[in-house]
Amino acid sequence: MFFRQKRYSGFIIPISYLLDLLIINLFAYMLPINLQRPILFHGYISLAWIIVAVKNNFYRVYRYTKVAQILRLIFSQFVLFFLILYAFIGFFKQPVMSRLALAQYFVFVLLAVFTLKFIGYLSLMNYRKRVKGNLRNVVVIGKNRKTDQLVKVFTERREFGYNFLKQFSLSDSNFSLQDCFNYISQKDVDEIYCSVSDLGNDELADFVNFADNNLKTLKFVPDNKNIFSKKLKFEYYDYIPILSLRDIPLHIPLNSFLKRSFDIVFSIFVILGILSWLTPLLALLISLESKGPVFFRQTRNGIDNREFYCYKFRSMAPNGNADDSQATKNDMRVTKVGRFIRATSIDELPQFYNVLFGTMSVVGPRPHMVKHTNEYSDRVDKYMVRHFVKPGITGLAQVKGYRGEIESQFDIQNRIKLDIFYVENWSMFLDFKIIVQTIINALRGEAKAY
Repeated sequence: MFFRQKRYSGFIIPISYLLDLLIINLFAYMLPINLQRPILFHGYISLAWIIVAVKNNFYRVYRYTKVAQILRLIFSQFVLFFLILYAFIGFFKQPVMSRLALAQYFVFVLLAVFTLKFIGYLSLMNYRKRVKGNLRNVVVIGKNRKTDQLVKVFTERREFGYNFLKQFSLSDSNFSLQDCFNYISQKDVDEIYCSVSDLGNDELADFVNFADNNLKTLKFVPDNKNIFSKKLKFEYYDYIPILSLRDIPLHIPLNSFLKRSFDIVFSIFVILGILSWLTPLLALLISLESKGPVFFRQTRNGIDNREFYCYKFRSMAPNGNADDSQATKNDMRVTKVGRFIRATSIDELPQFYNVLFGTMSVVGPRPHMVKHTNEYSDRVDKYMVRHFVKPGITGLAQVKGYRGEIESQFDIQNRIKLDIFYVENWSMFLDFKIIVQTIINALRGEAKAY
């Protein structure tokens, strides 16, 4: 089994948001601004700060971001914040509010946020350079002027946090694509940088498939115009242009933070509001019909292909094939109570504990049994892309009819196609839409809910 190592850099943006919001609210509380409606003002400046920050990508500071870019972000953030701040006086009719104190407040906030942002930026740079933490293992495929410059950036700019392992030259007589793939797997490489001019179309396709199926980030060093037609992400490492093939929205820390916050709130609501009284009732019915545990626990594959225990209300009589065989139509293992809770999807409700614990999300690709993951990862191209995000209780594929038993190759291929679409096009609106459609489908009843 393979998986990507757990990292904690995703907490940087949420923590930065919280610290900045603390600063802007603390100064507003301490300075004599003469607030008539303090709660309204604190809510107003907090919401305004978040909206402006999202619009300006204020917290999107990468390991290769230059100081000039940070200064531009600070400038654009505070110009808009200044206008919104003074608009509060006229919009909410605050004649006694001190304009001078408001100006002092703005200057203090500017200096505090500016100082904090640069301390954080420089601290991370020094941490990567001196402590050698927060590193990404990288390899470069191809040898030419551009790739040599990129290797130089990796080796000399240690503050960027890239651990350069090896450069593969396709002109070497002993170069083998399979040996390259084996090295990447064995050395736990995080990111692969390919020179487009050094690779043919077939070789590029092989790297794309390998990266997708092995949870590796693939990026291109552009040398010519023969590049893929799909949407690409364009970045600069120092002065070297880099193209990323796949930009996953949930790898943006703010998006991940928003989704996780929603998951926690929603799962607590379901656990306290539904499972608190439903669990004892179902425990009684399940126990009366057949002996065995109330909950069914099964190992499945989650984010980065990590295994976790997925929980359900037990809907089958205890049997030795539960980890090998999916439920089929008229399956003799399903109990009478089990038939009802499976048809209404009530059996899935204990997975909200998985959501609360962080192994699942409310919405995401449905997790498969370990046996099926091993089988489909070899048989279905790009199957592993779905493991770039947390699995969900419901998902896009499920609301589109691809749930339950996989009867043919067509079923799994369409399921994976929809899962990949979700991974690449995630938004909170899409999550809400899927949740609403799931509730509607559960009330209507689904043909494959058996």
